[in-house]
Amino acid sequence: MSPKRLFRTLALAEAVTWTILIVAMVLKYAGGVDAAVLVGGSIHGFVFLAYAFQAVLVGVNQRWSVGLIAFAVLTAIVPYATIPFELRLVRRGRLEGGWRRDRTDHPADDGWVNRMLRWFLARPVLLTVVAAVGVAAVFAALLVVGPPGGREA
Repeated sequence: MSPKRLFRTLALAEAVTWTILIVAMVLKYAGGVDAAVLVGGSIHGFVFLAYAFQAVLVGVNQRWSVGLIAFAVLTAIVPYATIPFELRLVRRGRLEGGWRRDRTDHPADDGWVNRMLRWFLARPVLLTVVAAVGVAAVFAALLVVGPPGGREA
């Protein structure tokens, strides 16, 4: 899967889960279905974390600035903002190219972040496992702090 396709897939998934969360909130507050936000919020939260991880991964791979990477993550906070942001990146060519598995003459390639990126990209199964376990661990920690929809009083 190319960086462009990964970004597009999770940008769309993030927007879809916003819809799930909004419907869940309507069900809770208009229909009295309290569990809806727990389920919808959990789905949305997990996909939000996955989107944020891949935004950093793709951003580093595409050599985006730290500000652009941060903005990519922040777009997930605003409902549906990941879609126009992804379209803007495509129009500007910021998602073109494959994964940077090999060192180049670019000065940033000597940095530890780019060395780690290349190391993980050379081991895609390990990268996928580490990403999934990392997202799940952060998700679990956030659930301990407080579940979506809050705790019952």
